[in-house]
Amino acid sequence: MKSLVCSTRLVLLCVLLSTSLLSAQTPPADTLRLTRPQAEARFLEKNVLLVAEKLNIEQSEALIRQARLWPNPSVSVEEVNLWATRNQLSLGEELPPYFNNVGRNRQVAVQLEQVLLTAGKRRKQVALEEVSRDRAITYFEDLLRNLKVELRQSLVELQYLQLYQAVFADQITQTQQLLTSYERQTAIGNINRAEVVRLKALVLELTNESVDVQKQIHGIQRELVVLLNLPAPTYLVLDTADFIPDLTRLEGTSAQALVERALAARPDLTGAQQDITYQTRLVDYERALRKPDLTVGINYDRGGNFLKNFIGFGVGMDLPVFNRNQGNIKYAQLGVQKSELLRSEKKRQIEAEVLASFKNLQTNVRFYTAIEPTYEDELDRLLQSYTANFRNRNVSMLEYLDFFEAYLDNKKTIINARKELSQTYEELQYVVGAEL
Repeated sequence: MKSLVCSTRLVLLCVLLSTSLLSAQTPPADTLRLTRPQAEARFLEKNVLLVAEKLNIEQSEALIRQARLWPNPSVSVEEVNLWATRNQLSLGEELPPYFNNVGRNRQVAVQLEQVLLTAGKRRKQVALEEVSRDRAITYFEDLLRNLKVELRQSLVELQYLQLYQAVFADQITQTQQLLTSYERQTAIGNINRAEVVRLKALVLELTNESVDVQKQIHGIQRELVVLLNLPAPTYLVLDTADFIPDLTRLEGTSAQALVERALAARPDLTGAQQDITYQTRLVDYERALRKPDLTVGINYDRGGNFLKNFIGFGVGMDLPVFNRNQGNIKYAQLGVQKSELLRSEKKRQIEAEVLASFKNLQTNVRFYTAIEPTYEDELDRLLQSYTANFRNRNVSMLEYLDFFEAYLDNKKTIINARKELSQTYEELQYVVGAEL
Protein backbone atom coordinates (compact mmCIF):
# COMPACT_ATOMS: atom_id res chain seq x y z
CA MET A 1 0.00 0.00 0.00
CA LYS A 2 2.82 2.41 0.88
CA SER A 3 4.53 1.70 -2.47
CA LEU A 4 1.29 2.50 -4.26
CA VAL A 5 0.95 5.83 -2.42
CA CYS A 6 4.57 6.74 -3.19
CA SER A 7 4.07 5.80 -6.80
CA THR A 8 0.95 7.95 -7.00
CA ARG A 9 2.76 10.94 -5.49
CA LEU A 10 5.62 10.45 -7.91
CA VAL A 11 3.22 10.41 -10.85
CA LEU A 12 1.52 13.60 -9.65
CA LEU A 13 4.88 15.32 -9.16
CA CYS A 14 6.00 14.32 -12.67
CA VAL A 15 2.75 15.64 -14.13
CA LEU A 16 3.01 18.95 -12.29
CA LEU A 17 6.65 19.50 -13.25
CA SER A 18 6.02 18.49 -16.84
CA THR A 19 3.07 20.88 -17.06
CA SER A 20 5.07 23.78 -15.63
CA LEU A 21 7.96 22.93 -17.93
CA LEU A 22 5.76 22.90 -21.01
CA SER A 23 4.26 26.26 -20.06
CA ALA A 24 7.79 27.66 -19.54
CA GLN A 25 8.94 26.32 -22.90
CA THR A 26 5.94 27.79 -24.70
CA PRO A 27 7.03 31.27 -25.88
CA PRO A 28 4.91 34.00 -24.26
CA ALA A 29 2.93 36.53 -26.25
CA ASP A 30 5.70 39.15 -26.02
CA THR A 31 8.35 36.87 -27.52
CA LEU A 32 11.00 38.60 -29.64
CA ARG A 33 12.83 36.42 -32.15
CA LEU A 34 16.22 37.75 -33.20
CA THR A 35 19.40 36.69 -34.93
CA ARG A 36 22.69 37.68 -33.35
CA PRO A 37 23.35 40.44 -35.95
CA GLN A 38 19.91 41.88 -35.27
CA ALA A 39 20.56 41.82 -31.52
CA GLU A 40 23.88 43.64 -31.98
CA ALA A 41 22.29 46.26 -34.23
CA ARG A 42 19.69 47.02 -31.57
CA PHE A 43 22.38 47.08 -28.89
CA LEU A 44 24.40 49.71 -30.77
CA GLU A 45 21.32 51.86 -31.26
CA LYS A 46 19.46 51.48 -27.96
CA ASN A 47 21.94 50.69 -25.18
CA VAL A 48 21.55 53.37 -22.53
CA LEU A 49 25.20 53.38 -21.39
CA LEU A 50 26.42 53.95 -24.94
CA VAL A 51 23.96 56.78 -25.50
CA ALA A 52 25.03 58.40 -22.22
CA GLU A 53 28.72 58.10 -23.09
CA LYS A 54 28.12 59.80 -26.44
CA LEU A 55 26.74 62.75 -24.49
CA ASN A 56 29.98 62.79 -22.49
CA ILE A 57 31.90 63.32 -25.75
CA GLU A 58 29.66 66.26 -26.59
CA GLN A 59 30.33 67.66 -23.12
CA SER A 60 34.07 67.50 -23.83
CA GLU A 61 33.54 69.36 -27.10
CA ALA A 62 31.70 72.08 -25.17
CA LEU A 63 34.65 72.44 -22.79
CA ILE A 64 36.99 72.96 -25.76
CA ARG A 65 34.77 75.78 -27.00
CA GLN A 66 34.80 77.27 -23.51
CA ALA A 67 38.60 77.11 -23.25
CA ARG A 68 38.96 79.11 -26.50
CA LEU A 69 37.09 82.10 -25.03
CA TRP A 70 38.92 85.19 -23.76
CA PRO A 71 38.32 86.40 -20.19
CA ASN A 72 35.58 89.01 -20.00
CA PRO A 73 36.55 92.64 -19.40
CA SER A 74 35.44 94.14 -16.11
CA VAL A 75 33.97 97.58 -15.52
CA SER A 76 33.48 99.43 -12.26
CA VAL A 77 31.77 102.70 -11.37
CA GLU A 78 33.05 104.34 -8.18
CA GLU A 79 33.20 107.59 -6.19
CA VAL A 80 29.67 108.59 -7.11
CA ASN A 81 28.29 111.29 -4.82
CA LEU A 82 24.52 111.43 -4.70
CA TRP A 83 24.43 114.98 -3.34
CA ALA A 84 26.72 117.91 -2.58
CA THR A 85 26.22 120.24 0.41
CA ARG A 86 26.81 123.98 0.40
CA ASN A 87 29.73 123.48 2.75
CA GLN A 88 31.34 121.02 0.32
CA LEU A 89 30.82 123.35 -2.60
CA SER A 90 32.34 126.25 -0.63
CA LEU A 91 35.62 124.38 -0.40
CA GLY A 92 36.00 123.53 -4.08
CA GLU A 93 34.98 124.27 -7.56
CA GLU A 94 31.50 123.57 -8.81
CA LEU A 95 31.10 120.96 -11.53
CA PRO A 96 28.98 121.79 -14.53
CA PRO A 97 26.16 119.46 -15.54
CA TYR A 98 26.42 116.82 -18.29
CA PHE A 99 23.46 118.34 -20.06
CA ASN A 100 20.69 120.68 -18.94
CA ASN A 101 20.89 120.35 -15.14
CA VAL A 102 21.74 116.62 -14.99
CA GLY A 103 24.95 115.74 -13.17
CA ARG A 104 25.72 119.16 -11.68
CA ASN A 105 28.28 118.88 -8.90
CA ARG A 106 28.36 115.06 -9.26
CA GLN A 107 31.67 113.25 -9.09
CA VAL A 108 32.12 109.83 -10.79
CA ALA A 109 34.96 107.43 -11.57
CA VAL A 110 34.67 104.70 -14.22
CA GLN A 111 37.30 101.99 -14.75
CA LEU A 112 37.51 99.38 -17.54
CA GLU A 113 39.97 96.47 -17.18
CA GLN A 114 40.97 93.53 -19.37
CA VAL A 115 43.13 90.55 -18.36
CA LEU A 116 45.64 89.49 -21.03
CA LEU A 117 46.75 85.87 -20.67
CA THR A 118 50.47 85.43 -21.20
CA ALA A 119 52.72 82.50 -22.15
CA GLY A 120 50.05 80.93 -24.38
CA LYS A 121 47.87 79.87 -21.44
CA ARG A 122 44.65 79.91 -23.43
CA ARG A 123 46.16 77.86 -26.25
CA LYS A 124 47.58 75.35 -23.78
CA GLN A 125 44.26 75.11 -21.95
CA VAL A 126 42.58 74.32 -25.28
CA ALA A 127 45.22 71.64 -25.93
CA LEU A 128 44.42 70.05 -22.55
CA GLU A 129 40.69 69.99 -23.27
CA GLU A 130 41.34 68.46 -26.70
CA VAL A 131 43.15 65.57 -25.04
CA SER A 132 40.22 65.24 -22.62
CA ARG A 133 37.91 65.03 -25.62
CA ASP A 134 40.09 62.36 -27.19
CA ARG A 135 40.09 60.44 -23.91
CA ALA A 136 36.29 60.60 -23.82
CA ILE A 137 36.17 59.13 -27.34
CA THR A 138 38.62 56.41 -26.33
CA TYR A 139 36.62 55.64 -23.18
CA PHE A 140 33.51 55.29 -25.34
CA GLU A 141 35.34 52.84 -27.60
CA ASP A 142 36.56 50.85 -24.59
CA LEU A 143 33.07 50.85 -23.07
CA LEU A 144 31.69 49.63 -26.39
CA ARG A 145 34.32 46.87 -26.48
CA ASN A 146 33.44 45.71 -22.95
CA LEU A 147 29.67 45.86 -23.43
CA LYS A 148 29.91 44.15 -26.81
CA VAL A 149 31.80 41.15 -25.44
CA GLU A 150 29.31 40.97 -22.55
CA LEU A 151 26.46 40.99 -25.05
CA ARG A 152 28.05 38.38 -27.30
CA GLN A 153 28.92 36.06 -24.44
CA SER A 154 25.34 36.33 -23.18
CA LEU A 155 23.98 35.61 -26.67
CA VAL A 156 26.22 32.53 -26.96
CA GLU A 157 25.13 31.38 -23.51
CA LEU A 158 21.46 31.81 -24.43
CA GLN A 159 21.95 29.86 -27.67
CA TYR A 160 23.68 27.10 -25.70
CA LEU A 161 20.88 26.93 -23.12
CA GLN A 162 18.22 26.89 -25.83
CA LEU A 163 19.90 23.97 -27.59
CA TYR A 164 20.43 22.12 -24.32
CA GLN A 165 16.83 22.77 -23.30
CA ALA A 166 15.66 21.37 -26.64
CA VAL A 167 17.50 18.13 -25.88
CA PHE A 168 15.67 17.78 -22.58
CA ALA A 169 12.30 18.68 -24.12
CA ASP A 170 12.73 16.04 -26.80
CA GLN A 171 13.84 13.36 -24.37
CA ILE A 172 11.07 14.18 -21.88
CA THR A 173 8.51 13.78 -24.66
CA GLN A 174 9.96 10.47 -25.80
CA THR A 175 10.31 9.14 -22.25
CA GLN A 176 6.74 10.10 -21.42
CA GLN A 177 5.55 8.26 -24.53
CA LEU A 178 7.59 5.25 -23.45
CA LEU A 179 6.14 5.55 -19.94
CA THR A 180 2.58 5.60 -21.32
CA SER A 181 3.27 2.44 -23.33
CA TYR A 182 4.77 0.69 -20.28
CA GLU A 183 1.83 1.68 -18.09
CA ARG A 184 -0.51 -0.02 -20.56
CA GLN A 185 1.63 -3.16 -20.46
CA THR A 186 1.72 -3.02 -16.66
CA ALA A 187 -2.06 -2.78 -16.51
CA ILE A 188 -2.39 -6.11 -18.32
CA GLY A 189 0.41 -7.70 -16.29
CA ASN A 190 3.10 -7.94 -18.99
CA ILE A 191 5.63 -5.66 -17.26
CA ASN A 192 6.83 -5.35 -13.69
CA ARG A 193 5.56 -2.23 -11.89
CA ALA A 194 9.10 -1.43 -10.74
CA GLU A 195 10.16 -0.64 -14.32
CA VAL A 196 7.30 1.85 -14.66
CA VAL A 197 8.36 3.55 -11.43
CA ARG A 198 11.95 3.73 -12.70
CA LEU A 199 10.76 5.40 -15.92
CA LYS A 200 8.74 7.88 -13.88
CA ALA A 201 11.86 8.64 -11.87
CA LEU A 202 13.73 9.22 -15.15
CA VAL A 203 11.05 11.68 -16.29
CA LEU A 204 11.32 13.43 -12.94
CA GLU A 205 15.11 13.69 -13.23
CA LEU A 206 14.91 15.04 -16.79
CA THR A 207 12.22 17.54 -15.80
CA ASN A 208 14.27 18.72 -12.84
CA GLU A 209 17.33 19.24 -15.06
CA SER A 210 15.19 21.07 -17.59
CA VAL A 211 13.81 23.37 -14.89
CA ASP A 212 17.37 24.25 -13.81
CA VAL A 213 18.24 25.10 -17.41
CA GLN A 214 15.11 27.24 -17.68
CA LYS A 215 16.16 29.20 -14.58
CA GLN A 216 19.53 29.89 -16.20
CA ILE A 217 17.71 31.08 -19.33
CA HIS A 218 15.71 33.51 -17.18
CA GLY A 219 18.96 34.92 -15.77
CA ILE A 220 20.45 35.46 -19.24
CA GLN A 221 17.16 36.98 -20.40
CA ARG A 222 17.38 39.52 -17.59
CA GLU A 223 20.88 40.61 -18.66
CA LEU A 224 19.97 40.84 -22.34
CA VAL A 225 16.82 42.87 -21.68
CA VAL A 226 19.02 45.49 -19.98
CA LEU A 227 21.75 45.44 -22.63
CA LEU A 228 19.26 45.74 -25.49
CA ASN A 229 17.02 48.23 -23.64
CA LEU A 230 13.93 46.09 -24.10
CA PRO A 231 10.68 46.12 -22.12
CA ALA A 232 11.01 43.95 -19.01
CA PRO A 233 8.41 41.30 -20.06
CA THR A 234 10.21 40.62 -23.37
CA TYR A 235 11.20 36.98 -23.92
CA LEU A 236 14.10 36.54 -26.34
CA VAL A 237 14.40 33.58 -28.67
CA LEU A 238 17.64 33.46 -30.65
CA ASP A 239 18.37 31.84 -33.97
CA THR A 240 21.02 29.17 -33.33
CA ALA A 241 22.24 28.88 -36.93
CA ASP A 242 25.37 30.97 -36.17
CA PHE A 243 26.19 29.25 -32.89
CA ILE A 244 29.59 28.16 -34.23
CA PRO A 245 31.90 31.02 -35.39
CA ASP A 246 33.48 31.14 -38.82
CA LEU A 247 37.00 29.99 -38.01
CA THR A 248 38.21 30.41 -41.59
CA ARG A 249 38.90 34.05 -40.72
CA LEU A 250 41.80 32.92 -38.56
CA GLU A 251 43.48 30.74 -41.18
CA GLY A 252 47.15 31.71 -41.51
CA THR A 253 46.96 34.07 -38.52
CA SER A 254 49.85 33.91 -36.07
CA ALA A 255 49.87 34.88 -32.42
CA GLN A 256 52.43 37.62 -33.07
CA ALA A 257 50.24 39.15 -35.78
CA LEU A 258 47.34 39.23 -33.33
CA VAL A 259 49.54 40.86 -30.68
CA GLU A 260 50.61 43.59 -33.11
CA ARG A 261 47.02 44.14 -34.14
CA ALA A 262 45.96 44.42 -30.50
CA LEU A 263 48.68 46.96 -29.74
CA ALA A 264 47.35 49.08 -32.60
CA ALA A 265 43.64 48.61 -31.91
CA ARG A 266 43.12 48.32 -28.14
CA PRO A 267 41.41 51.49 -26.90
CA ASP A 268 42.70 51.03 -23.34
CA LEU A 269 46.29 51.17 -24.64
CA THR A 270 45.38 54.25 -26.69
CA GLY A 271 43.93 55.72 -23.52
CA ALA A 272 47.19 55.03 -21.66
CA GLN A 273 49.10 56.90 -24.36
CA GLN A 274 46.60 59.76 -24.16
CA ASP A 275 47.23 59.95 -20.41
CA ILE A 276 50.92 60.56 -21.18
CA THR A 277 50.00 63.26 -23.69
CA TYR A 278 47.63 64.89 -21.19
CA GLN A 279 50.22 64.93 -18.41
CA THR A 280 52.88 66.30 -20.79
CA ARG A 281 50.60 69.14 -21.85
CA LEU A 282 49.69 69.71 -18.23
CA VAL A 283 53.39 70.27 -17.48
CA ASP A 284 53.50 72.92 -20.23
CA TYR A 285 50.36 74.56 -18.89
CA GLU A 286 51.60 74.59 -15.28
CA ARG A 287 54.90 76.12 -16.41
CA ALA A 288 52.97 78.79 -18.26
CA LEU A 289 51.17 79.63 -15.03
CA ARG A 290 54.53 80.73 -13.57
CA LYS A 291 54.33 83.84 -15.73
CA PRO A 292 51.87 86.40 -14.40
CA ASP A 293 49.04 87.67 -16.55
CA LEU A 294 48.78 91.34 -17.48
CA THR A 295 45.84 93.47 -16.54
CA VAL A 296 45.43 96.59 -18.67
CA GLY A 297 42.88 99.23 -17.85
CA ILE A 298 41.56 102.64 -18.68
CA ASN A 299 39.80 104.87 -16.18
CA TYR A 300 37.84 108.10 -16.28
CA ASP A 301 37.55 110.33 -13.22
CA ARG A 302 35.30 113.39 -13.16
CA GLY A 303 35.97 115.83 -10.41
CA GLY A 304 38.35 113.69 -8.42
CA ASN A 305 41.63 115.00 -9.76
CA PHE A 306 43.39 118.23 -10.59
CA LEU A 307 41.79 117.78 -13.99
CA LYS A 308 38.04 118.14 -14.18
CA ASN A 309 37.77 115.21 -16.64
CA PHE A 310 40.69 112.84 -16.09
CA ILE A 311 41.42 109.87 -18.39
CA GLY A 312 44.20 107.52 -17.35
CA PHE A 313 45.73 104.21 -18.39
CA GLY A 314 47.30 101.47 -16.26
CA VAL A 315 48.96 98.06 -16.33
CA GLY A 316 48.98 95.54 -13.49
CA MET A 317 50.55 92.14 -12.81
CA ASP A 318 51.34 89.82 -9.92
CA LEU A 319 54.94 89.61 -8.81
CA PRO A 320 56.10 85.95 -8.84
CA VAL A 321 58.13 86.26 -5.67
CA PHE A 322 56.81 83.47 -3.45
CA ASN A 323 54.46 81.38 -5.58
CA ARG A 324 55.98 80.32 -8.89
CA ASN A 325 53.68 77.25 -9.16
CA GLN A 326 56.52 74.94 -8.17
CA GLY A 327 54.32 72.31 -6.56
CA ASN A 328 51.87 71.96 -9.47
CA ILE A 329 54.74 71.72 -11.95
CA LYS A 330 56.36 68.92 -9.95
CA TYR A 331 52.99 67.18 -9.62
CA ALA A 332 52.51 67.25 -13.41
CA GLN A 333 56.04 65.99 -14.06
CA LEU A 334 55.50 63.04 -11.74
CA GLY A 335 52.20 62.42 -13.53
CA VAL A 336 54.12 61.96 -16.79
CA GLN A 337 56.40 59.36 -15.21
CA LYS A 338 53.46 57.50 -13.69
CA SER A 339 51.54 57.47 -16.98
CA GLU A 340 54.56 56.09 -18.84
CA LEU A 341 54.89 53.26 -16.31
CA LEU A 342 51.18 52.43 -16.56
CA ARG A 343 51.33 52.38 -20.35
CA SER A 344 54.28 49.99 -20.26
CA GLU A 345 52.37 47.73 -17.86
CA LYS A 346 49.25 47.88 -20.04
CA LYS A 347 51.31 46.86 -23.10
CA ARG A 348 52.68 43.77 -21.32
CA GLN A 349 49.21 42.90 -20.08
CA ILE A 350 47.76 43.06 -23.60
CA GLU A 351 50.50 40.86 -25.01
CA ALA A 352 49.90 38.24 -22.31
CA GLU A 353 46.10 38.37 -22.77
CA VAL A 354 46.28 37.88 -26.55
CA LEU A 355 48.70 34.97 -26.34
CA ALA A 356 46.66 33.21 -23.62
CA SER A 357 43.37 33.75 -25.45
CA PHE A 358 44.82 32.52 -28.75
CA LYS A 359 46.12 29.36 -27.07
CA ASN A 360 42.73 28.76 -25.45
CA LEU A 361 41.01 29.06 -28.81
CA GLN A 362 43.48 26.67 -30.43
CA THR A 363 42.84 24.15 -27.62
CA ASN A 364 39.07 24.37 -28.10
CA VAL A 365 39.39 24.11 -31.88
CA ARG A 366 41.46 20.94 -31.56
CA PHE A 367 38.93 19.41 -29.19
CA TYR A 368 35.93 20.33 -31.33
CA THR A 369 37.46 19.18 -34.61
CA ALA A 370 38.35 15.86 -32.94
CA ILE A 371 34.61 15.16 -32.68
CA GLU A 372 33.47 13.44 -35.83
CA PRO A 373 30.91 15.54 -37.77
CA THR A 374 28.53 12.57 -37.99
CA TYR A 375 28.91 11.54 -34.36
CA GLU A 376 25.94 13.55 -33.04
CA ASP A 377 23.55 12.17 -35.68
CA GLU A 378 24.89 8.68 -35.02
CA LEU A 379 24.27 9.21 -31.32
CA ASP A 380 20.65 10.22 -31.96
CA ARG A 381 20.03 7.22 -34.20
CA LEU A 382 21.57 4.90 -31.64
CA LEU A 383 19.28 6.26 -28.92
CA GLN A 384 16.27 5.68 -31.14
CA SER A 385 17.48 2.13 -31.69
CA TYR A 386 17.97 1.54 -27.96
CA THR A 387 14.52 3.00 -27.24
CA ALA A 388 12.89 0.72 -29.84
CA ASN A 389 14.71 -2.34 -28.48
CA PHE A 390 13.80 -1.37 -24.93
CA ARG A 391 10.16 -1.02 -25.91
CA ASN A 392 10.35 -4.48 -27.51
CA ARG A 393 12.03 -5.91 -24.40
CA ASN A 394 15.27 -6.68 -26.27
CA VAL A 395 17.26 -4.37 -23.96
CA SER A 396 17.09 -4.43 -20.18
CA MET A 397 16.16 -1.42 -18.09
CA LEU A 398 19.69 -1.17 -16.71
CA GLU A 399 21.28 -1.23 -20.18
CA TYR A 400 18.84 1.38 -21.47
CA LEU A 401 19.34 3.76 -18.56
CA ASP A 402 23.13 3.42 -18.76
CA PHE A 403 23.08 4.31 -22.44
CA PHE A 404 20.55 7.10 -21.86
CA GLU A 405 22.83 8.69 -19.26
CA ALA A 406 25.80 8.37 -21.61
CA TYR A 407 23.70 9.90 -24.38
CA LEU A 408 22.83 12.99 -22.33
CA ASP A 409 26.43 13.40 -21.17
CA ASN A 410 27.71 13.23 -24.76
CA LYS A 411 25.05 15.63 -26.06
CA LYS A 412 25.99 18.12 -23.36
CA THR A 413 29.69 17.68 -24.16
CA ILE A 414 29.11 18.35 -27.87
CA ILE A 415 26.94 21.41 -27.31
CA ASN A 416 29.30 22.69 -24.61
CA ALA A 417 32.26 22.27 -26.99
CA ARG A 418 30.49 24.55 -29.47
CA LYS A 419 29.75 27.05 -26.74
CA GLU A 420 33.37 27.08 -25.54
CA LEU A 421 34.52 27.53 -29.13
CA SER A 422 32.21 30.52 -29.64
CA GLN A 423 33.04 32.12 -26.32
CA THR A 424 36.81 31.80 -26.69
CA TYR A 425 36.50 33.22 -30.20
CA GLU A 426 34.62 36.23 -28.82
CA GLU A 427 37.17 36.53 -26.03
CA LEU A 428 39.97 36.63 -28.61
CA GLN A 429 38.18 39.40 -30.50
CA TYR A 430 37.79 41.23 -27.19
CA VAL A 431 41.47 41.07 -26.20
CA VAL A 432 42.57 41.98 -29.75
CA GLY A 433 40.16 44.90 -29.74
CA ALA A 434 38.99 44.38 -33.33
CA GLU A 435 36.76 42.16 -35.39
CA LEU A 436 38.66 39.15 -36.72
